Amino acid sequence: MIASQLLAYVAISVSCVTAGSLDTFTAAVYEHAVVLPNDTLIPVSREEALVLMNRNLDLLEGAIVSAAKQGAHIIVTPEDGIYGWNFNRETIYPYLEDIPDPQVNWIPCNHPNRFGHTPVQERLSCLAKDNSIYVVANIGDKKPCNASDPQCPFDGRYQYNTDVVFDSQGKLVARYHKHNLFLGEDQFNVPKEPEAVTFNTTFGRFGIFTCFDILFHDPAVSLVKDFHVDTILFPTAWMNVLPHLSAIEFHSAWAMGMKVNFLASNIHHPAKKMTGSGIYAPDSPRAFHYDMQTKEGKLLLSQLDSHPNHPVVVNWTSYASGIEALSTGNKEFKGIVFSDEFTFLELRGDTGNYTVCQKDLCCHLSYKMSEKGAHEVYALGAFDGLHTVEGSYHLQVCTLLKCKTTNVHTCGHSVETASTRFDMFSLSGTFGTQYVFPEVLLSGIQLAPGEFQVSSDGRLFSLKPLSGPVLTVTLFGRVYEKDHPSNASSHLMAETLTVML
Repeated sequence: MIASQLLAYVAISVSCVTAGSLDTFTAAVYEHAVVLPNDTLIPVSREEALVLMNRNLDLLEGAIVSAAKQGAHIIVTPEDGIYGWNFNRETIYPYLEDIPDPQVNWIPCNHPNRFGHTPVQERLSCLAKDNSIYVVANIGDKKPCNASDPQCPFDGRYQYNTDVVFDSQGKLVARYHKHNLFLGEDQFNVPKEPEAVTFNTTFGRFGIFTCFDILFHDPAVSLVKDFHVDTILFPTAWMNVLPHLSAIEFHSAWAMGMKVNFLASNIHHPAKKMTGSGIYAPDSPRAFHYDMQTKEGKLLLSQLDSHPNHPVVVNWTSYASGIEALSTGNKEFKGIVFSDEFTFLELRGDTGNYTVCQKDLCCHLSYKMSEKGAHEVYALGAFDGLHTVEGSYHLQVCTLLKCKTTNVHTCGHSVETASTRFDMFSLSGTFGTQYVFPEVLLSGIQLAPGEFQVSSDGRLFSLKPLSGPVLTVTLFGRVYEKDHPSNASSHLMAETLTVML
């Protein structure tokens, strides 16, 4: 179904559900401390796999029941939340189930054996039905194939990292196969085409994708731009990378940059730097959680607008392109941020205006510090190029950040605490992309809800003195059109399902 046909269909189907529509809804996300399987190169039995999965489902059940009692309409649980990780193709197999296309109109809780032995789907369906709540979970799908399919894997089956959604009656309403697999996900196959999976509810139109997908155009951007979803569901197993890719920092920035609600559920496993879940609106984070100290999971709830108002369109280069760079006399230097070579200028005074450029990108900063840490160095940096570590994608980034030490060669290294406070800042850049994600991260890996905004001419600026010392203020731009075609396919498979309550 092509996009124009799809949108015409949606326009008709949405009108059928508006009579009982809600202006707001309560969202829940659960950061889950997953029970991991033992490392093994020998597949366990299906029975052993089910024991492990039910231990995790017991924990998820507690969160689902609690969320429903507090009035949540939908709950998101994490990627890998039911069986963990460290698998190969053979050892993941006992954990997989055949997940049908949602168009089969199936409530596993009512008809558990309709598509073979599917106890995990049955239990998720019953949790949704018994608690009258939408449940979003991540499990593994298996699909047999044979020699008539030239791409059929050697073992005669496709295996997919899969998100499923069950509605409040327990019906399977969405199935999404992760397209952009991360390093080490060799147990799974990449779908032949990226899937744009959406479904309608009385509290808005939803789209879904998984973890590493967020860094690429398809399906993430397409769901917003072409399929006009209100809210993104985002199961993830996200390992935090400072200074720009900590979970709460980047996911809240994506919500603001794309102007959608964003429900991010992360694994809680501090040993692998996995923490950071949140409920994000386009204007500000509504609830978030970051905890590297404890081993417990965390349930978050917050109210969101079903159809968030779209703020004014941002011209990301408008303001910056009109600024003449003034020489500050400071010498530029190079620094490495997540293996990318940035061009930096050190901020020498408590207040100032700085410009730094790299290739086609010039970044402009105005700022005023209120309390300058005695032994802290801050720098303004620019990067315009191809990132090649743990994935390949083109970036344009303007960043104000705290350096790890007073040695400027540590600018860009991971740092979690600061003491320098800013009364004001205004950051802009001559971006060659409309996809720019605004980040503000404070000391202790904290967000700054309601303390900054983006203007229509592309400035990220403070609304008041920030409530905590600054780690970074960043405009993180993605130049999708320069990516390899496999990451920017225009051929999206679309699944649209209307849910009427």
